[in-house]
Amino acid sequence: MKTDLDHLPERKKRDLARIVEILFAEFEDATALSTQKWKKQGRILKVILYGSYARGDWVADPVGGYYSDYDILVVVNDDRLTDPVDYWYKAEDHFLREYGITKRLSAPVGLIVHSLGDVNFQLSRGRPFFIDIVRDGIVLYEFGTQSFDPPKPLSPVVAREEAQGYFDTWFASAAGFLKSAAFAISEGLNNHAAFFLHQATEHFYHAVLHTLTLYSPKSHKINFLRDKAEDIARELIPVWPRDEKLARRCFELLQQAYVNARYSPHYKITEAELAWLVARIELLQAAVKAVAERHLSGDPISA
Repeated sequence: MKTDLDHLPERKKRDLARIVEILFAEFEDATALSTQKWKKQGRILKVILYGSYARGDWVADPVGGYYSDYDILVVVNDDRLTDPVDYWYKAEDHFLREYGITKRLSAPVGLIVHSLGDVNFQLSRGRPFFIDIVRDGIVLYEFGTQSFDPPKPLSPVVAREEAQGYFDTWFASAAGFLKSAAFAISEGLNNHAAFFLHQATEHFYHAVLHTLTLYSPKSHKINFLRDKAEDIARELIPVWPRDEKLARRCFELLQQAYVNARYSPHYKITEAELAWLVARIELLQAAVKAVAERHLSGDPISA
């Protein structure tokens, strides 16, 4: 894999060094008091930059408010160490503070964590997402000499069949949640509607990610899924305006809806805010459909 960061400005190189520093500090803190042998022997094996900053086509648009994420894959030596709550939520919170509050980072951080065994399994199954990381990713840290197994790309026919299956499943599910939201709105059940709209958004993003890469992170965080989808399908970016106060408020309400709309007595969302969200999610639905259908009808998925 590549190790060269010469295509990046010095500020970006400093950001990446800071990201690696935070990852190790928070991981060590999460495992410091471990008594179980497997946990005490837990290690970060690799930290890899992938996506737009690795490719060199990142976007920084202060006028429109869109900034590409630093896409980071952490590879650990045990599947149990990939649990986001037990080991990585403090690192993610730290990244949010460094970007949103202290401004020590110039772009958001999107983090995924897999074990070495799982990455090799994904490569053996021909997952284009992981094949692209091995091909285009840049190693920021590496422990020892354990390398990834050679990938085994899928045949074009199998790749397209899998992509079609993913699209059919996730897109139909998302459309169903959108219909449920419309019914909840008609009944005045605003919080129910907000939760259904969150699920519709989440599933539309899973649809496009699975269709284009045969992989989607196991996450309910729609801002995270949005960033991943927009990185591989830039035509999705205009769906969510970043430079309008109402747009930012509504998207934040949508993000909160997964938990708060169901459990918090303080969560409130208005009919006007719901109407705005419905209009944007319908745009997302159309954009995802167009992206997926173009992909499925064109060249097959390739490594």
